[in-house]
Amino acid sequence: MNFKARISVFGGRQITDEIYEDTRELGRILGKGGYLVYCGGGSGVMEAVSKGVDESGGICVGILKGMTLDEMNSYIHIPMATNMGIARNALLAYNCDVAVAVSGQYGTLSEIAYALQLEKPVVGLHSWDIDKIYKANSINDVITYIESNI
Repeated sequence: MNFKARISVFGGRQITDEIYEDTRELGRILGKGGYLVYCGGGSGVMEAVSKGVDESGGICVGILKGMTLDEMNSYIHIPMATNMGIARNALLAYNCDVAVAVSGQYGTLSEIAYALQLEKPVVGLHSWDIDKIYKANSINDVITYIESNI
């Protein structure tokens, strides 16, 4: 199976309904667009993006913190149990061509830091406002950024 590119989506567990729906729509567009999507596999942003990918017929890989699939949301197609805890955040950064940060707290910030250290392009939507992250104002901005960086 050929994918257009690998996209990791970073984000928080506790999000608003608006951010959930934006992220779900982002997942739909990525899945329909032929991207392989990675996320942490849990709730919040991770569930929303994987649900959108699932609805579009795409593939979403969940890189999980623990040894079991207990933390995994029901929309993940390929689970990877790592037993690495938050250190699995580095795997999300390594396994992408472009990273998307949506909302999030310190775990998301660590994923952003890993991606930037690896010199991966990072786009933020409702997320951290720091140097070297392209700040998107809409889902279309995110997609345009991804397409110009693959």
